[in-house]
Amino acid sequence: MRFPGLKALCTFGLALWLVNGNGPAAMAAEGDPVTLLALGDSLTAGYDLPQDAAFPVRLEEALRTRGLDVKVINAGVSGDTTAGGLARLDWLISGQDIDAAIVELGANDALRGLPPEDAKKNLDAILSKLKDQGVNVLLAGMMAPRNMGPDYVKAFDAMYPALAEKHDVLLYPFFLEGVAMQEDLLLPDGMHPNERGVDVMVETILPKVEALLKRATAAGG
Repeated sequence: MRFPGLKALCTFGLALWLVNGNGPAAMAAEGDPVTLLALGDSLTAGYDLPQDAAFPVRLEEALRTRGLDVKVINAGVSGDTTAGGLARLDWLISGQDIDAAIVELGANDALRGLPPEDAKKNLDAILSKLKDQGVNVLLAGMMAPRNMGPDYVKAFDAMYPALAEKHDVLLYPFFLEGVAMQEDLLLPDGMHPNERGVDVMVETILPKVEALLKRATAAGG
């Protein structure tokens, strides 16, 4: 038995399937890993650690263990301030297909006693640039040294939740949560995590990163 309209119907269905983004090209795009930019200072870069023990490397390993196809780019630079991160951001994202970013900056601003209002302006500009590029962000906060005085501490610590709310981005309040002040998780300098410390940082921040990736894939889909 022949159905004269069957060929036309099948052709139309195939065309619709392709137009809706379900064809081979779309499936290939879905198979690409999510690209996560880790923008930060020495805490991200992996100061005085083997390359494979740096936070971005360990984070990527943890995510892949959970079945998530993610590529984490280590954009940490030791000694970097919020101004330094802002200055190199355009170069980092130019020509790159970045889906999401963790922004971890500010510790060196506080250690140098730089004005919190300047750090806030720089972070504000970083978040704006990433938002303009359609990049979902997890803002990782820091805490000012308590010997900087109550006014400085209050202004510095408050800028992270304020910026997260302004830009509607996810906030991880303290990047060194569970590691700060723990001698067995820190290098001899008492400030940077050792390998065990990095593992604790990854384990602690992981739920927020998974939430970030969920946002990124939903936006991309």
